[in-house]
Amino acid sequence: MTSYTGYLVETVATLVCVCGVAFVVLYGARRLGIGRPTGPVSLVGHLPLDPRRAVYLIKVASKVLVVGVTEGGMTKLSELEASELPAPPKPQNPFADVLARVMGKPPPKRDEGGDP
Repeated sequence: MTSYTGYLVETVATLVCVCGVAFVVLYGARRLGIGRPTGPVSLVGHLPLDPRRAVYLIKVASKVLVVGVTEGGMTKLSELEASELPAPPKPQNPFADVLARVMGKPPPKRDEGGDP
């Protein structure tokens, strides 16, 4: 029985160590900004068509690329000027408003841009 218990303790200790190292690496990468978007590229819109197909609007400088994505890869479908896109609609029920209503508090005030 002792060899089984020793093996179990060693396995759990190894698992805890691996999870701890993974947490530290991911936390450090997040704090350093690794994986965050930078530069003149941004995602403007996304329309999932089915679980493996979607259409993306990707803004690159003053252009917007319409890109189709499938399990086989990505395809540029069209290209637009960024000025041709309509302004994004304001959200109807942002999460902060719903949470404030549930908690019985007034909704948070926003500036004219719609951001809290």
